[in-house]
Amino acid sequence: MNIHTIDLDFQQVAQTIAAYLVMGPEGLALVETGPGSTLPTLLDQLAQLGVRPGDIKHVLVTHIHFDHAGAAGWWASQGARIYVHYFGARHLIAPEKLIASATRIYGDQMGPLWGEILPAPADRVTAVYDGDVIEAAGLRFTAMETPGHARHHHVYRLGDIAFTGDAAGINIPGNSLADLPAPPPEFELEVWENTVDLLLAQEFETIYPTHYGRLDNWRDHLAQFRPLLRNAANFVKAKLDAGIEREQLLADYTKWNLQRAKSAGLTDQQIHQYITANPLDMSADGIIRYWRKKAG
Repeated sequence: MNIHTIDLDFQQVAQTIAAYLVMGPEGLALVETGPGSTLPTLLDQLAQLGVRPGDIKHVLVTHIHFDHAGAAGWWASQGARIYVHYFGARHLIAPEKLIASATRIYGDQMGPLWGEILPAPADRVTAVYDGDVIEAAGLRFTAMETPGHARHHHVYRLGDIAFTGDAAGINIPGNSLADLPAPPPEFELEVWENTVDLLLAQEFETIYPTHYGRLDNWRDHLAQFRPLLRNAANFVKAKLDAGIEREQLLADYTKWNLQRAKSAGLTDQQIHQYITANPLDMSADGIIRYWRKKAG
């Protein structure tokens, strides 16, 4: 088995979104599709590996956010089988509600950010449940229910490695900073802490977050990421309790995160990579929504 990390060069920024080509004994599987906007880059990178679209029969997505599964419909139209959390399957088959919701947030940036989002034919979509074993390319991927970032999130275990999507947070290569992707509407603090505890209880050799790339020191990363969940949530709650308005809160949350990055020794380019992978205002909005929902 070989795993190729494919840099999708999202928004022309390197090492922000990855797709993973898994070469098994009986064929190929793709983990994550990235958005439609990066499909030409993905196809070009696959071609350089001697892979044509029709060679890929199995596509696993960790969840249905556009940066992970935006091109899933295109792959389904090419004949690939798409494996996705059962809660998100219907949204790949009929993505109109997702598109409408995202358009309210992104407006005229929808196209440049996410590209074309095609519906996946229902007969090409397999709804996956916790513990399901997906037999693909002569390999056995096991789905692990891992909510917190999104209700519809799976980590895929493959032997002693795992493709973690966003469940293990973000780490851009070249530094040790953990980052928290918490866009609305489904950030759940306690649920995500339980997911991290579940991951820490595993005996993985390495993990592959979608943002970005193979991470061998994953325990150290999660040891930093787990308290960040609560620290970030409490930072936002304190601002809300103090009556800080949204725009100022977003600015304060951004400043707090930039200070974290500078303290960790990140360069301006590395900070740009993190912000491209995870816009800080989106995460602040997700945490705000969590606290307001919790308050009833």
